[in-house]
Amino acid sequence: MEIFSKLEGFKLDVLKEVGNIGAGHAATALSQLLNKPIDMAVPKVQILPFEDIAEKVGGAEKIVLTVFFRVEGDAPGNLFYIMGPEAGKSLLQRLGAFEPTEGFELTEMEQSALGEIGNILAGSYLSSLADFTNLAMSPTVPALALDMAGAILSYGMIQFGEMGDAALLIDTTFVQGNDEVEGQFFLIPDPESFDKIFTALGVPLDND
Repeated sequence: MEIFSKLEGFKLDVLKEVGNIGAGHAATALSQLLNKPIDMAVPKVQILPFEDIAEKVGGAEKIVLTVFFRVEGDAPGNLFYIMGPEAGKSLLQRLGAFEPTEGFELTEMEQSALGEIGNILAGSYLSSLADFTNLAMSPTVPALALDMAGAILSYGMIQFGEMGDAALLIDTTFVQGNDEVEGQFFLIPDPESFDKIFTALGVPLDND
């Protein structure tokens, strides 16, 4: 794929910095929401083909909890925050207002709380990326789904047409005391947005 050949010589230092700053902003906002100290481990950042996303989260048939956004602005695209159902339940318990429940079903209040957590993450990382690129990027109101990873990704494609060929992956880990909660943040720019983002980041994408 052309975009990956062009990125081979580009160190992901800038994207890692985007992830670090976004994680710091997210940790601060989540600490305020949860009213307890929350840290974010240094995120792992990579670019991967769209078709590899489902495998990255455990396979197309893996049941995952996903907060989905449409990204609007100068570089539109799609954004998914994906975690295991157990991780979602763990986050809810840390809010202190939710009793542990069996199974993966979520109440309306639990869905709202997870949507807010996803909104904080999305806003933090998109704000960081926007600062680095000087591009306006903002998330829509979040939608939450509990389904197989492949079905969720297919839904995104149906809703907004063909997605871009590549995704920016930021592995995120919340740390509270000795407990960790892992999730993965995928930004999938529309095909015409990818060049715009990476040109703004200083990646040479000319065809010479």
